[in-house]
Amino acid sequence: MNRDFDLIVVGGGHAGCEAAAVAARMGVRTALVSFTKDSIGAMSCNPAIGGLGKGHLVREVDAFDGLIGRAADAAAIHYRMLNLSKGAAVQGPRVQADRKLYKAAIHHMLDAQNNLSIVEGEVASLIFDGQTVSGICLADESKITASAVILATGTFLNGKLFRGEETVAGGRTGEASAVSLGQQIRDADLPIARLKTGTPPRIDGRTIDWAALPEQPSDDDDWTMSPLSTRRDVPQIFCAVSRTSAATHDIIRDNLDRSPLFSGAIDAQGPRYCPSIEDKIHRFADRDSHQVFLEPEGLDTNLVYPNGISTSLPADVQEAFVRTMDGLSKAEIIVPGYAVEYDHIDPRALDRSLKVRDLDGLYCAGQINGTTGYEEAAAQGLIAGIGAACAIQGKAAPELDRGTSYMAVMIDDLVLQGVTEPYRMLTARAEYRLRLRADNATTRLSPVAASIGCLGGERQRWFDAREVQRHALMEELQTVHSCEVIADQDIEVRRDGTKQSLFDWLRFPNISIAALEELGISVADVDSVLLAEVEEDARYAPYLQRQESELKDLRANEQIRLGDDLDYAAIAGLSNEMVERLKSARPETLAAASRVRGITPAALAAILVHARRREAKTLAA
Repeated sequence: MNRDFDLIVVGGGHAGCEAAAVAARMGVRTALVSFTKDSIGAMSCNPAIGGLGKGHLVREVDAFDGLIGRAADAAAIHYRMLNLSKGAAVQGPRVQADRKLYKAAIHHMLDAQNNLSIVEGEVASLIFDGQTVSGICLADESKITASAVILATGTFLNGKLFRGEETVAGGRTGEASAVSLGQQIRDADLPIARLKTGTPPRIDGRTIDWAALPEQPSDDDDWTMSPLSTRRDVPQIFCAVSRTSAATHDIIRDNLDRSPLFSGAIDAQGPRYCPSIEDKIHRFADRDSHQVFLEPEGLDTNLVYPNGISTSLPADVQEAFVRTMDGLSKAEIIVPGYAVEYDHIDPRALDRSLKVRDLDGLYCAGQINGTTGYEEAAAQGLIAGIGAACAIQGKAAPELDRGTSYMAVMIDDLVLQGVTEPYRMLTARAEYRLRLRADNATTRLSPVAASIGCLGGERQRWFDAREVQRHALMEELQTVHSCEVIADQDIEVRRDGTKQSLFDWLRFPNISIAALEELGISVADVDSVLLAEVEEDARYAPYLQRQESELKDLRANEQIRLGDDLDYAAIAGLSNEMVERLKSARPETLAAASRVRGITPAALAAILVHARRREAKTLAA
């Protein structure tokens, strides 16, 4: 086997798969290293993809021709658009996936990818050449060299599993922990901390009284996660909703001393937005019930994932409290839930390409950076893969900002603010979320992807055809018509003499593109998803125009580079606390510095003056 590559990706989870695939699509000779090939692409926790904020990330990764959206469609047994009653900007596409079909889809795409080799083995250590990482050593003492390495180790870095009084090394049930690699990273003086996550028990669906529970059917609409998925090919099934009860809570309270979260065995912070059932009962003591979604894990399995009762209580306690819930009085647990505690790197040690600032050739992506969730991991894998590939090819990586993508929002949050708990993407994190809708990810980002060679042949042909349609449609919509002409189409508008483009007329909620066909708009051959996107663009246009000046300021400040070596202590007017925070965050631009907590407008002005003086001295020299 070839032992020399351009790039090595360590870990076959969602981050590793996206990193390896995008680098290979860009022409970089890539090795994807995993304990076993079979574990690549596994859905280790919730059998779902997408949701609020997370669905936006899936669509953005897909716009770069990523894997997660197409794999989700290939495995989707349940589609649901969250927040459907609200505006398109905060709607979140989510699918329930068949685990086996999802993994098979990932394997199919990776096997078909040129420039990509899969290597089975445990990574024992990194190979260092001074402050440069130049490869890996496997547990069998063989070596693989490369210009760069991406660590996408998930929860496997010094991972420990907890269930009641039981503790075992591992990053996932039945799989080993990456202990030696974790120790080497600690020895390299990288900033390391511990986080925890967890999973609920898996229930035998044959022991659930489905008839006693309200059903949640799949959406009737025909939308998909990826536009390359032209239809829903997998049979659709329903989920159901149960609830905890007062009896559930009593059993959990009575056994909190047996939970490693409360006994002191685990002291790492867990995800605030996805707490364990023990946390919920303790923190929300006034609540007498919590909703639990019963989600089938596949078409040919009886396993059901009870979303909402992640736990590390002993197996006997899990069985007892599960049987107090609606429809679950006879439930049998097949796999008890557990908690995982693992090492992560303080993401403030990374730059915006997710490269470790103080080590050349080393990148990190996924849960190793303190995040939680498949979608966050996939997006980081994509960004790290692009960053490493561009560095290897000697070209500049695209500079995405908070006004162009949720991916950039997440990366910016991580590398500037760090984490105190597992980071989860939420629509509320994006200041410009009206621009960053899930339905316009292709329009926003695929041109960027095409410019750096991220799109495969099929995607490029599809995108080129779509752009022809979109430009032709937008040109037709620039035609100006009066309110009288619009009203003559039996559309209710005020006859007040207004004249404006058809695109501007679409701002009215009662006007659609279809209603304008009599005015010469040709939509017969235009994709319905594209039509819906353009209509939403028109609806949001007045609000987006108000943000233009703010975005101009943001992008102007993004051009003012600060550099890693800026001495903040030498800038008059900065408090010691500000200096400390800026040193930790090491913002690359003035715009990034403005987002560091506690940095005031006066402090920014002082930093700007200092940066310009330093630039002037450099030019004079």
